[in-house]
Parts: sequence; structure tokens; C-alpha cells
Amino acid sequence: MISNPTVFNLFGAPAVRSLRSAGFNVSYWLMKDGERHKSLRTLEQALAFLSESRLERNDCVIALGGGVVGDLAGFAAATYLRGIPFIQAPTTLLAQIDASVGGKTGVNTAAGKNLVGAFHQPRLVIIDADTLRTLPQREITAGWCEAVKHGAVGNRKLFDRTVRFLKGTGTDSNRSLAQKMSLAEICAIIADHCRFKASIVAGDERESISRNDQRSRRILNFGHTTAHAIEKLTDFRRFRHGEAVGHGILVAGEISKNLGMLGADELELLREAVKACGSLPRADDLDVEKLLRAMKSDKKSVAGRLQWVLLEKIGKARIVDGADVDPQTLRESLRTGLRSLK
Repeated sequence: MISNPTVFNLFGAPAVRSLRSAGFNVSYWLMKDGERHKSLRTLEQALAFLSESRLERNDCVIALGGGVVGDLAGFAAATYLRGIPFIQAPTTLLAQIDASVGGKTGVNTAAGKNLVGAFHQPRLVIIDADTLRTLPQREITAGWCEAVKHGAVGNRKLFDRTVRFLKGTGTDSNRSLAQKMSLAEICAIIADHCRFKASIVAGDERESISRNDQRSRRILNFGHTTAHAIEKLTDFRRFRHGEAVGHGILVAGEISKNLGMLGADELELLREAVKACGSLPRADDLDVEKLLRAMKSDKKSVAGRLQWVLLEKIGKARIVDGADVDPQTLRESLRTGLRSLK
């Protein structure tokens, strides 16, 4: 089992106890908490732990934690003995609806986010929605931003249902979420998002660069070009991933509008949806030129050009070659998008 101290202190003991009572031999290792620790150095430590535990091909790695733990543990499982089974037990909203589904694993490097990794599907994903009650508000907000992304790129009904849920639940505090949410409701909406993402992944598991259609896995990168640049520029310390995606969604919406693709009314719906997720850390003080330089190492580039996931309307994405987004439009969209929730 791979986890981090925060999560393991909450859920580790009962998880280990239940596995041992079922007859499993269990060892565990705790990585440091935070996106900046999703690194090659940490991966090496994880692989050393697997080796010291004498894991064999019929053994299994369990990732108990959020997206960082899942990505790191999954990549370790993908590379140890050229691949052993692993199970995702996501404990954050973002991991439950997005990161644990689809088989992407990896680590960050100095050059950029998730530039080293592998496609390695989990044998099982176990979601206990009750873990959400232990999360700080920022983690809840980060997860809902990814949920908004899902609906925005591929499913208008899912988008509308998610926004209705957010506006009905309120985002004032984690206590508000815990008190107001119905476990049945939250499980149903998590299942809807997992079902949506799984349907996209099933048709394009390895994100083929030759596909530009509405069911391409590449549409799930909506908001991520800007988000990854924001994270890299701030050394993975200032923003949770989903918070950066929230800002990235707004930038992509601005680009879509400025290119004449997305109507102003649809952009306003997108803004309201991100706002309903909760407060985001400010990003309007980031240097636009530095963001543009950070984008150049984006792993989704093709032939040296960025590939933007933009919107024609809520629920319908379009993949646009970076050459079709002129520098002035991009700069203007970055400035406006990063301050649009003020």
C-alpha cells in the first residue's frame, strides 16, 4: 500500500486491518504530501519500497489517497517487474471522478507536468464517498472544477446536473458540504462522472494524436494547457491541480469566444459554473509571458504546436491547432480569463 501521512492517519489503520483479516500480507509506505513530490526521486523511493517488500508478479499495489498518490503508485506498479496489478482507492473528489479512472500514471519533471509516465489500468477502483467529509474546502473546489470540465466538453446534461447540485449544496465550507449533501446524491453524481470519463477512455485509451473528433480522449485536456503552465510557474506549491484547471477552463472559454466559436451567453454559463465550485486562489498576478514560455513544454503538443481544447458550446468541444490561435488573442484571453472571477 502506498499513501501519504495525512490520508494514512485517517484511513490507513482500518484499511490495513481489513486486508490482514482477509488473509493478505500487507506492507505500506508513505510518500510526502503535495504535487511537488510527484517526482522521479519519489518514484525511486517507491520502487525501492516495492523491492524491499519482495513483491512478485501476483502481488498488488494499492494507491490510498488523492491524485498525486494514485499517479505515483500507479507508475511504480507499471514499471516494477515491467508491470504488476494495482488498485485505486481514491480519497479526494478529484481523484474519485477523474484521476483514478483511465489508467494515466506518471510524475512531474523540471521540464513540466506529467512528462514521464505510462498507461497502466487499475484492476479495480474502490470509491468510498464518505472520505469527502474529511477534506478541506480547497480539495472539494478542486474536484468540482474537474467535474465542470467533464460536462463542458462532452455532456450538457451532466454539466447542468453538476451545476444544479453545486448551487443547491453551497460551497461556503467543508462543513456545509458534509451537512447538506446526501450520500446517495453524491454517490450518484460521482458515478455519472466516472461513467462519462470511462466512456471516453474506452474508445481512445491512449489518446491518439490522429483523432480530433468529439469522442477523442484529448477533449479531457480542456483547461489543462493553461493549468499545467500555472502549476509549473508556481513550482506546484500555490494551486491544487483542480484549482489551476478552474482557471484554465476560463482561459479556454475566453479563447473560444474570441475566436468566434463560443457565444457570450455560453461563456457566462461556464463562468458561473466555475464560480459555483468555490473560491480559487488568485492567478491574475502571474506573468503572461512566463506562462506562454511554460506552455511550450506541454506534453499535448503536436509537431511543436500546442493543441487547444476549446468549446463550440457547452457540451461540445473542438480541438484547435495552436497555429490558429494568434498571439494577441492568446495573451488577451489569458489576461481576461485569469481575472474573470474577480
